[in-house]
Amino acid sequence: MESGEAAAADAGGPRFPFPYTPYLIQEQFMVALYGALEAGRVGIFESPTGTGKSLSLICGALAWLRDFERKKQEEEARLLAPEESGQEGKECPASAGAGHAESQGTAGEPDWVTAFVQKKEERDLVDRLKEEQIRRKKREDRLEKIRNNVQLKYAAKRKRAEEDETKRLLQLSKEVLSEGAGDALEQLDHNEEELILAEYESDEEKKVVSGLEEDDDDLEEEHVTKIYYCSRTHSQLSQFVREVQKSPFGKDTRLVSLGSRQNLCVNEEVRRLGALQLINDRCMEMQKNKHEKKSDEENEGKKRRVSRTICPFYSYEQMQFLRDEVLVEVKDIEQLVALGRETKACPYYGSRYAISAAQLVVLPYQMLLHERTRNAAGIKLKDQVVIIDEAHNLIDTITCIHSAEVSGSQLCCAHSQLLQYMERYRKRLKAKNLMYIKQILYLLERFVAMLGGNVNQNPSCQAVSQTGAVLKSINDFLFQSHIDNINLFKVQRYCEKSLISRKLFGFVERYGSPASAVKSNKENQKLSGLQNFLLTLQQGADTEGAPQSPVVETERDQIQAASPLMQIEGFLSALTNTNQDGRVIINRQGTVGQSSLKFLLLNPAVHFAKVVEECRAVIIAGGTMQPVADFREQLLSCAGVDPARVVEFSCGHVIPPENILPIILCSGPSSQQLEFTYLTRNMPQMMDETGRILCNLCNVVPGGVVCFFPSYEYEKQIYAHWEKTGLLTRLAVKKKIFQEPKKANQVEQVLVEYAKCIKRCSQAGGQMTGALLLSVVGGKMSEGINFSDDLGRCVIMVGMPYPNIKSPELQEKMTWLDKTMPRAAGQPPSKVLIENLCMKAVNQSIGRAIRHQKDFASILLLDHRYARPAIFNKLPQWIRERTQVKPAFGAAFAELRKFHRGKLDAL
Repeated sequence: MESGEAAAADAGGPRFPFPYTPYLIQEQFMVALYGALEAGRVGIFESPTGTGKSLSLICGALAWLRDFERKKQEEEARLLAPEESGQEGKECPASAGAGHAESQGTAGEPDWVTAFVQKKEERDLVDRLKEEQIRRKKREDRLEKIRNNVQLKYAAKRKRAEEDETKRLLQLSKEVLSEGAGDALEQLDHNEEELILAEYESDEEKKVVSGLEEDDDDLEEEHVTKIYYCSRTHSQLSQFVREVQKSPFGKDTRLVSLGSRQNLCVNEEVRRLGALQLINDRCMEMQKNKHEKKSDEENEGKKRRVSRTICPFYSYEQMQFLRDEVLVEVKDIEQLVALGRETKACPYYGSRYAISAAQLVVLPYQMLLHERTRNAAGIKLKDQVVIIDEAHNLIDTITCIHSAEVSGSQLCCAHSQLLQYMERYRKRLKAKNLMYIKQILYLLERFVAMLGGNVNQNPSCQAVSQTGAVLKSINDFLFQSHIDNINLFKVQRYCEKSLISRKLFGFVERYGSPASAVKSNKENQKLSGLQNFLLTLQQGADTEGAPQSPVVETERDQIQAASPLMQIEGFLSALTNTNQDGRVIINRQGTVGQSSLKFLLLNPAVHFAKVVEECRAVIIAGGTMQPVADFREQLLSCAGVDPARVVEFSCGHVIPPENILPIILCSGPSSQQLEFTYLTRNMPQMMDETGRILCNLCNVVPGGVVCFFPSYEYEKQIYAHWEKTGLLTRLAVKKKIFQEPKKANQVEQVLVEYAKCIKRCSQAGGQMTGALLLSVVGGKMSEGINFSDDLGRCVIMVGMPYPNIKSPELQEKMTWLDKTMPRAAGQPPSKVLIENLCMKAVNQSIGRAIRHQKDFASILLLDHRYARPAIFNKLPQWIRERTQVKPAFGAAFAELRKFHRGKLDAL
């Protein structure tokens, strides 16, 4: 089955199937992981990129799951054995207690009562195990049938095609019959009827909706013990699934990939909407239409209603088929979407129905870490295992997921749109809808007032008198904005259930652009206000900011301009989900349109606590987890995790020590001390010294050199200075210079050109030896991009990228930490936070260069402060162990020249 099988250190330990003979550090990683899962721990695991972390996670975790399932089945067989051998075994507990009927049990009960209760519990357990066995057998038989019978697939497809044709003919017949019938109430055309809000029932009045839910029970199964694996991006998840496919577990693991509707929807009409919120709302609306369809058909004789669009892919039978196909063979998101198109079944819902029976569920952060999203997806964490990969930014991620921001432009635009909508359909809306719309309008009015503006005037033309950022607690914000008398929970739920933002988007699509044709003069007068308003907003946006961005970004801006209420719903949701650790930042800038309200979460641990409480074990893994103190104190300790439950594992790198040369450089070629503080880094002599260091390095380092700066502004400033002094021309003799672009859609092009240049230079062998890439810490190139081999033979870090401590968000977080956390080694928690944020960013950036066992690179940290013990100890262990501190440039340069010449000779 596999070419390598790793055993634990002791002969009796677990065995780990592996596609090749694993490195020693991979074996150690798997043993530690297995132990943490078995003991139900919360583990912080660090394994540098290039050490096969993904494969170690897969083989270690799935080996544990395999053994766990085997032990569980053995235990079941033991408990069911007396059952199968007849009644004798059943009577054992009763007969054991028969001779002692008079004696008393421990709780003062007679022994026969205790025995009876015990016997009933045993019987219930046996019955439950029997049910589980029957269910498991049924599932295994079903999946085996699909695995071995290709005909089933074609039969399902053929049946679906026949159903589609029948539906089409039926629809044609209905249209022919109903021709000429009119609508008595008001002459609204077919499409506009869909814009009217349905009668709203709040929770107190809500009735159970019949429909597909009845069938849902057949799709639901008991949740088996499983592993939830989550990572940050769609591409990281797809890469992980490919690793599972290649692993020894690839053939017999029931894996399901989950994603957003944006990634999984196969209905082209819905996909075309582009923005995630629009896709979500349209999908929900189509489901609602499907549920209403039955009651519409029942009432068809009484009252003719407009036909509402339903999704052809939301079919119980086809989703059941897709669910089983997903469980039979490991598929990534792309393969899942292809299968959905082929079988005409919804991959989004089909994959969710597969969760309960799956052994491994692969999903994005948002879906696991956000409780409402988790519940909506049907994810149950009780006694399950969670692995969070690429977790170096986990604290920030949880904070971002639970934060929300709305601009003054969006608030005014939403108010105008909603007002026009209410005027247009006032006669058609029910009283409850009108009440909630008026409440939302009032909220928007008050939010704009908090920014110092008037909701009825163009936000781009309203100047703000007092600029700056102000922080408020949630209660203070509610009282000062005079909205403490409104039940935000009810308003937020109304927005969610009534799909008002979707209806509003449809309304704006229809009447918001000057091109749209409107029927009567009266309506023209009413709606021209909205058109003019949107036009002035667009013009305002064009003059405010930078030149127009590329098409992709313009499209996104249009979607946002057309659906501002969706953003506002996110803000309301954050306000209603919060606790005492939430703040609202009122950010007043230039005009009301540029100003914003932002919800900030100070304590992400409150949301992580549920995960660690419910799960059997949680593993937080990453290539660079240093400094670990943040995870222990800000996340786990605040989430109430017992320190004894936390286990740490950090392994070295697979590369030999001689393949890496990390140097902390304290001064430059002209003996200028290197200290890039906010005060000193702008000095001409400091920028000149940095340039001289780069010129010297480019003379001896082959291939690619990647230089990281603390910010885009500083990189721009130093580039302009070098251009003026002629240093850029000197650098360009040896290396072609590339700059990291600010726009995400241009990064790929720059990287392609950078790689091409390095390849061309290595083949040509002329005076130019490669390329120099000027990058930014925290930018697109400091995370997730590999500078392996010739793409990154030297990584330089200019200064220490401390965050901006003047930012109101960071200041509030620092104040909150100092109030709630104990001092660490005599330092206030706020100071530790700043250092940790800085070193996390450094570690992410310098880890880009070494990507596999035979790779080699030098790392240069330009700032004497890196040599301070508190900072030095926050470097990753595998780099720290090999780092040299060089007070003078001469000795450092000699080391670097020797290192790179030695490597070139060895090639």
